[in-house]
Amino acid sequence: MSPTPPRQIVLDTETTGLEVSEGHRVIEIGCVEMKSRRITGDDFHHYLNPDRAIDAGALDVHGIDAAFLAAKPRFAEISSSLLDYLRGAELVIHNAAFDVGFLDMELERAGHPERIAQICTVVDTLALARRLHPGQKAGLDALCKRYGVDNSNRDLHGALLDARLLAEVYLAMTGGQAALLLDRGPADGSTAVPGLEQLQELLGAPPRPLLVIRASEEEAAAHRDRMAAIVKKSGRQLWTE
Repeated sequence: MSPTPPRQIVLDTETTGLEVSEGHRVIEIGCVEMKSRRITGDDFHHYLNPDRAIDAGALDVHGIDAAFLAAKPRFAEISSSLLDYLRGAELVIHNAAFDVGFLDMELERAGHPERIAQICTVVDTLALARRLHPGQKAGLDALCKRYGVDNSNRDLHGALLDARLLAEVYLAMTGGQAALLLDRGPADGSTAVPGLEQLQELLGAPPRPLLVIRASEEEAAAHRDRMAAIVKKSGRQLWTE
């Protein structure tokens, strides 16, 4: 029996500023659940009152101001439900160190002994994108363009909106690797197409033997008869067996 695919949570946050070491706080958290590579619709989303000012640069990015957040809950009020929602899942995060660092800080402030790495595994899509497309832009907007994900509604950043976009990007990144890697040449500058071993190395998948299904003698005979009929009808044969 094959193992049950992990429950995955695509997660994003918005914050009052860039540096957790400067006391900046989480003001929005958005999560999108996937099971067996299907988005379930069981989202987790909250705006949060940070009890501090929001940097002008951060406000320009997400447009969430202090007046809007004044009546929102504090992180401590939603922390237990967040932990219950995330527990045991595989988190999919773009630039995971940033979001995990902020969430761990908030959990510590709220008095929780657990940290994200203790209850979840984490996939960093920024690192994955850089492995798949070295030297290419790896921001979410660039990946949406690369993988044909519609981000026309993304005038400003938003945790839930970005999590939904990232979910689509992640499914494209991990579901069509062979086709999407054709634009990557090998390190020696040759034009060879990446092979199975290279894909497995990039994606971290263990090597598996390929299953080769050969035609039976009956199928081969039927193929020869079909080819003979085509040659008889067309008067010529453009390929051989």
